[in-house]
Amino acid sequence: MIDKNDKIVVKGKIVDDHTRCVHYHSPLDVIAIKFNCCNQYYPCYYCHLEEANHPATIWEKTAFSTRAIFCGICQNELTIEAYKACGYHCPFCNTPFNPRCVNHDHFYFEE
Repeated sequence: MIDKNDKIVVKGKIVDDHTRCVHYHSPLDVIAIKFNCCNQYYPCYYCHLEEANHPATIWEKTAFSTRAIFCGICQNELTIEAYKACGYHCPFCNTPFNPRCVNHDHFYFEE
């Protein structure tokens, strides 16, 4: 369900080693999202929009068991289900995630 993977590459306009980007770089902005359309990790929708040569597609509910969230602190992957149920704290390292990311769920996940 949730697994560690040391070979994850995060694309985009990253500003540090914890997946923060030029668009979102608060202490809580430490996740990257694997985009369904290209199977690549980006820190945010805007990084994908600026760098990918295709439109983003959302993850359907039937795919929420997919590992598609990357913790930039401990470098573990979470399933979409685990991310949505984690209370905005990494289940591995307890690092807080930005709870305001819920405002952008429609960019990434089927509602």
